Amino acid sequence: MARTRKPAVDGWFTGEGDGFRLLGTRCAACGSVFFPREDVHCRNPGCAGGDLEEVPLSQRGRIWSYTDSRYRPPSPYVSDAELPWEPYALIAVELASERIVVLGQAVPGITAADLTVGMEVEVVPGVLGEDAQTTWTTWHWRPTGVAA
Repeated sequence: MARTRKPAVDGWFTGEGDGFRLLGTRCAACGSVFFPREDVHCRNPGCAGGDLEEVPLSQRGRIWSYTDSRYRPPSPYVSDAELPWEPYALIAVELASERIVVLGQAVPGITAADLTVGMEVEVVPGVLGEDAQTTWTTWHWRPTGVAA
């Protein structure tokens, strides 16, 4: 039986392959861009507020900071306690056009030792986890020039 692919969080990203994009919102009054998306009010304290529109975010940015996750996080994080813990790199990326910082995991196989501040990365589709029926999708950051 094939697994159903479902986003880990609805409305935060769209597309596949080269068309994959994170989705944010932009305030019509002040132009502030938000991710995760904001659908109720402008979070800019200096703005009286305006309509919020969905916008696709830059697919590339530069590493602002990074670290690695070497321990199994506590609940409510879901992981199979029967499997060995696999460390992964966490990356804070400043998006090229929006100049906001978005967090996410590095693609599997990329460790903190492979990263440097200022390195260019691109957003790609990723898998957060799987169960018997569902593949939970998310986004990952991949250094540019690294094959999928």
